[in-house]
Amino acid sequence: MKVIFIVQGEGRGHLTQAIAMERLLTNNGYHVTEVLVGKSLSKRLPGFFTRSIQAPIKQFSSPNFLPTRANTRANIPYSLIRNLLKLPEYVESMRFIHQRIKKSEADIVINFYELLTGFTYFLYRPAAPLVCIGHQYLFLHKDFHLPTINKTELFFLNLFSRLTSLGASRRLALSFHSMNPDKKQNIYVVPPLLRQDVFYQEVSQHNYIHGYMVNSGFAEDVYQWHKEYPDIPLRFFWDRWEEEPVKRIDDTLSFYQLDDTVFLRQMAGCKAYASTAGFESICEAMYFRKPILMVPAHIEQECNAYDAMQNGAGIVDETFNLKRLLDFSKEYQPNFKFTYWVQSAESIILNELESLAPTHFEEHMYMVEEFV
Repeated sequence: MKVIFIVQGEGRGHLTQAIAMERLLTNNGYHVTEVLVGKSLSKRLPGFFTRSIQAPIKQFSSPNFLPTRANTRANIPYSLIRNLLKLPEYVESMRFIHQRIKKSEADIVINFYELLTGFTYFLYRPAAPLVCIGHQYLFLHKDFHLPTINKTELFFLNLFSRLTSLGASRRLALSFHSMNPDKKQNIYVVPPLLRQDVFYQEVSQHNYIHGYMVNSGFAEDVYQWHKEYPDIPLRFFWDRWEEEPVKRIDDTLSFYQLDDTVFLRQMAGCKAYASTAGFESICEAMYFRKPILMVPAHIEQECNAYDAMQNGAGIVDETFNLKRLLDFSKEYQPNFKFTYWVQSAESIILNELESLAPTHFEEHMYMVEEFV
């Protein structure tokens, strides 16, 4: 069975999910024909992604959120204006996506939260069934309890999720725990998609704090905390590609460019993990049974952090207050049910995909017989 991926390329989570999904499908006889990645064409794809994905990768220009001057949270008004000005470019991208789907003769298209995929299905109506996968679809589920946060921002987040999945045959909502499907919203809950490298790590506990910040402006928080507690080793990953691979501030503070092999190894050996609350890295830390401090950079990550906190993963703060993380680590209790839930991902996700395939093939055969 042929499958084509379309991936939102900003941030780390959707990229690692695509890597995991390709391995899962390839091991079960599927053929991923190519991977289309939407991102700002001025930015390069992380090396871990280009090295790990086996199918040919093609990029296209896609809307993205731009950070504030402090490079911490997303600047929504400026992002909207900038993306509206680039609308003709995005129309070309949609034509490109449609052409690639058509040429690939894919049996299934899997979308990893790329906005232009939904618009492509709305405008061009490709024949291949569309499956959309992401934690964000869980926020649309009738039984999911949302945090008490800005309702306007939450409305637009959920609107964005609906737009990414226009024309979808199924929404697969990645979740920290099992839930019944919400068939009215076409939402089926599945375990997190973790890459094979996660399962091969040797987990230990050293004395350093590991961290990841989606926007490097948060580095100032880390600097300030480090001045107060210089004896505690800190190893943080950031998005400053212009810096050297490892920027050593002193003997106990280092900043790393994102390299997923190093990232996972450092996480498996850390005492605790501090993050801007991306879903994927929270899942990895939970699997390694590490206490987590979450500092959301935008509304989506606020929902991620709330959900993770409800599942015993860690605590939430507005800054990288690592003292709170160290205090929490003393009373942290791992969520052992999560480990078993993650290990069931392959069978559950395959069942969901294969439940769509017969319908598609029956329709295709009917069309052929009618033509003959």
